[in-house]
Amino acid sequence: MTTQRVNILAPEFRANPHPGYAELRRNTPVTRVEPAGFWAISRYDDVAFVIKNPQLFSSEGFKAAWQPAWVGYNPLANSMLALDGTSHTRLRTLVSRAFNASAISRLETRIRKLANRLADELVEKGEADFVSTFAMPLPTFVIGELLGLDVSLHHRFKDWSDDIASVTPEPLSPEHTQRTLAAIADLTRYITEVLEARRRVPADDLVSDLVRAEADGQRLTDREIIDFLVLLLIAGLETTVHLLANSLLFLAERPEEQARLRAEPMLVPRFIEEMLRYDSPVQSVVRIVTSDVTISGVTIPKGEVVLALIASANRDERHYPEPDRFDLHREQTSISFGYGAHYCIGAQLARMEARCGLEALLSRFSGFKRTSAELTWSQAITVRGPHTLPLRFIPA
Repeated sequence: MTTQRVNILAPEFRANPHPGYAELRRNTPVTRVEPAGFWAISRYDDVAFVIKNPQLFSSEGFKAAWQPAWVGYNPLANSMLALDGTSHTRLRTLVSRAFNASAISRLETRIRKLANRLADELVEKGEADFVSTFAMPLPTFVIGELLGLDVSLHHRFKDWSDDIASVTPEPLSPEHTQRTLAAIADLTRYITEVLEARRRVPADDLVSDLVRAEADGQRLTDREIIDFLVLLLIAGLETTVHLLANSLLFLAERPEEQARLRAEPMLVPRFIEEMLRYDSPVQSVVRIVTSDVTISGVTIPKGEVVLALIASANRDERHYPEPDRFDLHREQTSISFGYGAHYCIGAQLARMEARCGLEALLSRFSGFKRTSAELTWSQAITVRGPHTLPLRFIPA
């Protein structure tokens, strides 16, 4: 007798994955799931073991997930996210020199100004899709500012990002294939044009910084810069858009939590940290097993693809007391931004964007109410958030 595998991308699972993750942790903490029969690792200690041991669990797993045969070359699958060891260290060192804390902090004034303007527009609208009117424009503007990209194309960045992040082991439909391949080609072409322009005439932006970046006499190749910029664009949008949308969905369903934040705005950073744990925009990281390895009594053969379920680990009752309770004063943080060498290079920026965005919204509204009972969720294997979030915004 065979047991049917859980499909973690099925619409009913995506709508609320946490009961399904809890069942995996209880009964089959290491098991094959759909799509593609990848191995899902669901308990905190096991997920942490996967993340902390790149010699056993190679980041090239991202290439297996994001560059199946039907896709061809995918810059996201060839970025530093899919590298380990010295190759990863070299790229991260060069990138970090251009993507430093002072450069990010200089953006805060402009981020706050835009967040306030977008919130003011929501006051005028009264009702709107929060994703397209706030959660998407804010990080799109920030990434555009960092990279010095054409403002008129900002609306296309999220479309490209969604389409490339939605790669699945097998295409969902002919339309899915066409849309994905077109997005990869269009974004790669555009980033290549930007890079060529900066080589001719440098500017005060991250692209120019990357062209100039050097460590131990080494510079980034054009291919490495393009791959990194595609990674930055997609990761910078997908994570922050979903963090903001998940936060507003939560507040719409928990008005008492919003009232508490409005009364004590200094709690916003704590709210963001707990939201990262409670309803993480990051669902999983992908790895390839480099040699036979046994986890929780199950042996995974060399060469298999592993999904370390970050969102499940963040709710593991073995690690977090009352994990399904949202607790603003919880001392244990999440692992949503990874660990060690692969700790998310944009974590500080994502937190700043979320903080500025939430502070602008909380200062203007006393409540948020959903205007539609139905939500559809992203199909990316690594991140999760609603495609749209229709809300009524109640002025303060």
